[in-house]
Amino acid sequence: MRSSSAETKLQALDLTPNIGAQVEIDAASLLSGRHATEIRDLLERRGVLVFRGLHLDDAQQRAFTRTLGELSPQGDDGLFRITLDEAASPAAAEYVRGSFHWRIDGATDDAPPAASILNARRLSARGGQTEFCNICVAWEEMPHTVKTSIGDLHVVHTVETAQWLIDPTPSYEELRRWRSHAPKVHPLVWTKKSGRKSLMLGSAVSHVDGADTDEGRMLLRDLMEWATQPRYVYRHQWEVGDLLIFDNTGVMRRVTPYAPESGRLITRTTIAGDEPQPRRRESRLF
Repeated sequence: MRSSSAETKLQALDLTPNIGAQVEIDAASLLSGRHATEIRDLLERRGVLVFRGLHLDDAQQRAFTRTLGELSPQGDDGLFRITLDEAASPAAAEYVRGSFHWRIDGATDDAPPAASILNARRLSARGGQTEFCNICVAWEEMPHTVKTSIGDLHVVHTVETAQWLIDPTPSYEELRRWRSHAPKVHPLVWTKKSGRKSLMLGSAVSHVDGADTDEGRMLLRDLMEWATQPRYVYRHQWEVGDLLIFDNTGVMRRVTPYAPESGRLITRTTIAGDEPQPRRRESRLF
């Protein structure tokens, strides 16, 4: 479906029925900030926005991010370099290995980022596509009986849980470092500032708070299978110069494997987020 605004002439083409839109706009118009409200509204509806061939530099990427919200501190003056090249960024390489699993950035923080902007600088010859699944639509299309049963549950997110997927044989020092990060409890059903709801899942989820361990794990497995069905997923085939925005509490993402020596480099800026909004209490499953 193609939509446009008569006032701003911004064009958007849906990439799949449930997630993703490609936005047609030039770099100068994007950086002007005149389209910020439209872009935020479109991101809320579609979860992922793709801008092809913009080739923004670091300063432009930061400037564009500030048109949408508060630039979060990270990396080099608000810009994080996503690479598996340990020579280029040892700390980034360790962190980026976790991106091969479905995740929500900042799930172990009080307030995960609201959105992230990815900018393709160098790409791998094989692999390295990024997949996104719409956890807002997954929630909205869930059977009412399941919504009612899980609506008041909370889940525990830990750095350790995510790291076990990356390194199943950690040293004692690594394990101690993972456990130095305090667990974070979030509502399983996350309520965004807009009032829209999503599912707070991903690789950092350890267990359902207060639930029987086995029952909780079975529930989380079932919810992950539901949320990552092909009808909720968009796979982005990167081209150098692409700019992509994703709603961090509205989608999960993962990257298909690629070789560390490929030189793949994506720069990321993030927009500061909010803690989950209050919601009415509902019955518990356990």
